[in-house]
Amino acid sequence: MEIWHNPRCSKSRTAVAFLDEAGVEYTVRRYLEDSPSADEIREVLGRLGLEPWDITRTGDQPAKDLGMADWGRTPDDRDRWITALAATPALIQRPIVTTGEGRAVVARTDEALRSLL
Repeated sequence: MEIWHNPRCSKSRTAVAFLDEAGVEYTVRRYLEDSPSADEIREVLGRLGLEPWDITRTGDQPAKDLGMADWGRTPDDRDRWITALAATPALIQRPIVTTGEGRAVVARTDEALRSLL
């Protein structure tokens, strides 16, 4: 397992604590410092079964600065969103947990994390 973690985020810290309590092995990726590439974001989106706008923190200032609320949300717009997420990883919803078996969740709840165990 790998968790895309922001230690300043309470949801992210809660997810790490949950994984610790569950006794599972995982690696921490501080995705703000070790930004995922566009290809990595595409792969995670495939695992999640989501679109880039589904994992974008559109209410945060970087998204407002980019005017993302007005961006299209069609297949033709997908690459624009992915490029923005790769360039500004603070836009990515956190935490995201992936497994070696190809599954992933946006782990904002204990239920989401339990679904991976």
